[in-house]
Amino acid sequence: MERLSVQSPLTERVYDALLDAICDGDLAPGSRLTQDELAARLDVSRQPVLQALLLLRSQGFVRDSGRRGVEVAPLDAAFIAHLYEVRSALDGVACRGAARNGAAEAALRGPALIAEGRAAVAAGSVGRMIAADIGFHQFLYALSGNPIIGETASLHWRHIRRAMGGYLGRYAARDTIWNEHEKILRAVARGDAVEAEALARRHCDVAGGNLVESISAEAARQAETPPRRKNAAGGIRGRNGS
Repeated sequence: MERLSVQSPLTERVYDALLDAICDGDLAPGSRLTQDELAARLDVSRQPVLQALLLLRSQGFVRDSGRRGVEVAPLDAAFIAHLYEVRSALDGVACRGAARNGAAEAALRGPALIAEGRAAVAAGSVGRMIAADIGFHQFLYALSGNPIIGETASLHWRHIRRAMGGYLGRYAARDTIWNEHEKILRAVARGDAVEAEALARRHCDVAGGNLVESISAEAARQAETPPRRKNAAGGIRGRNGS
């Protein structure tokens, strides 16, 4: 039996930097990624870059480009539709449970999360908006009283992050998202389980539908006129990777 290799903290940091860049839109779909360029940009050796790219490829975030190196994989409309279908069910159940079990906590702590979300929108940082959005939903999962909801959602958080980034990068009326979040929070804080679940499901269904429509339209346009391939180096921020 072969000895198992342990993923190094450096590889994890490279992986996190690349995933952040993909989710935030700094590395757009189709951006070509080469080990030498990434290693130079992140100031690390090629080995942790290789390991990070292999992991990202296994998770579907990058794909072989048919030449030396890989490229950022496009968002897949069918996968996004399935992902948001699961999210709608989980968020609906979570908000129903939160209204029943955590109304007082929602009223106490929820407004600060809404304020942070609106501040992220005002700042224009997609990464900050994604973090605020995830924080809001994780808060509701915790209030639901059912730990399996959060555990189930965590299996897909990386892909949910990227879907959120794709949505926020396309959707101009970002404040609308937090208007919807505030309505959900108010229903939870009132203890209105039926309304909270309905609002949460509608929120996910509309977001997923809009994103799928946008992705499908972009794919149709690209089929007619293939886009110019982008280079990766300018879209990644280094992370003290010595």
